[in-house]
Amino acid sequence: MATERRWDGTPPSERAHERAYSFPGELPNVTGARLAAEEFLRKLARDAPPTAPEYWDDILLVVTELAANAVQFAPGPFGLRMRRTFDGVHVTLHDTSTVVPEPRPFRPSSGGGGIGWHLVHTLCDQVSVVVVGDGKDIHVFLPW
Repeated sequence: MATERRWDGTPPSERAHERAYSFPGELPNVTGARLAAEEFLRKLARDAPPTAPEYWDDILLVVTELAANAVQFAPGPFGLRMRRTFDGVHVTLHDTSTVVPEPRPFRPSSGGGGIGWHLVHTLCDQVSVVVVGDGKDIHVFLPW
């Protein structure tokens, strides 16, 4: 039965839609993270299409912003994990900085910047940051 829970309590549909990626933390890896997210969403959409078309783009934008912030503000590699939940997609980005992100003022006259963290909070149902020994994990939940 498709809704039958396994021994660890995870429904089979959630287990089938989980991917983890690692990146060295260089500028081209922002595009790599976005492409990895697209691959994940393509596979997910075959079994469970998004309930609204904009959810696809929202997830890609959030992954791109998180990866760009990791490359810009955290030296070294970062990891991206995406998994389907019963009501959406859980994205976790791990980077090597223990500094918790904070919103910055958006100042287009001085070259821009400062809008990404605001976008993440606007598009996601939940955002949390957990500092761990070797950096931090940013957890975001988006509708699907």
